[in-house]
Amino acid sequence: MAYKNLFIDLDDTLWDIHQNGKECLEEIYLDYGYNQFYPTFDDYYNVYMPSNHHLWNLYRLGEIRKEELIVERFLVPIREFGIDDAEYAKSLSDDFLERTTRKTKLIDGTMELLDYLQPKYRMHILSNGFREVQFKKIENSGLRPYFDKIILSEDAGANKPHPDIFTHALKNTNSRRTETLMIGDSWDADIVGAKNSRIAQIWFNPANVPAEGFEPTHTVKTLREIKKIL
Repeated sequence: MAYKNLFIDLDDTLWDIHQNGKECLEEIYLDYGYNQFYPTFDDYYNVYMPSNHHLWNLYRLGEIRKEELIVERFLVPIREFGIDDAEYAKSLSDDFLERTTRKTKLIDGTMELLDYLQPKYRMHILSNGFREVQFKKIENSGLRPYFDKIILSEDAGANKPHPDIFTHALKNTNSRRTETLMIGDSWDADIVGAKNSRIAQIWFNPANVPAEGFEPTHTVKTLREIKKIL
């Protein structure tokens, strides 16, 4: 297939949300005195992360709003200690998100891959991330020059994997489905979403998680493997 357009996920496909986010959370743990609630940062992190993953899944499915996600994920670890203040959590979320924009660690092989792809394809970011942080993360990490369009779920009015965001992205970038490929790490959001929208996929799957229900167009464990496909 002669692809012309690439939709590429940002978080944990190019930008290392796991490491960057963890660094920010450790700063929050120290700066906000959460050692009074949790003896170590890992104790706090191991409560925060499962809840955060669950809330993001609900958000992707449209079952909670952004405002609920950003407040609830910071209240869950501290509610049992008597802190249940939405305004406090919103302020904490704003602080956390601003800190993330200053983190620049990328997934191994990101720049090498983008340098390889740029002369050959039109590339666009397709992300569920929040508008107020994604553009800053892209700029500060040196990714902006590689991409024609930044397509965010908030602008599309739908989150991946909903077909509406893929339709919006195709229209906004003047791309044909048959000439477009989605690259992403999330099975549900990126791969199932693209599959249901009749768009080919490359699943970035470093943990070698089994596919569910169908085989993606391509699967890779490292970003460098994509150079053998495209």
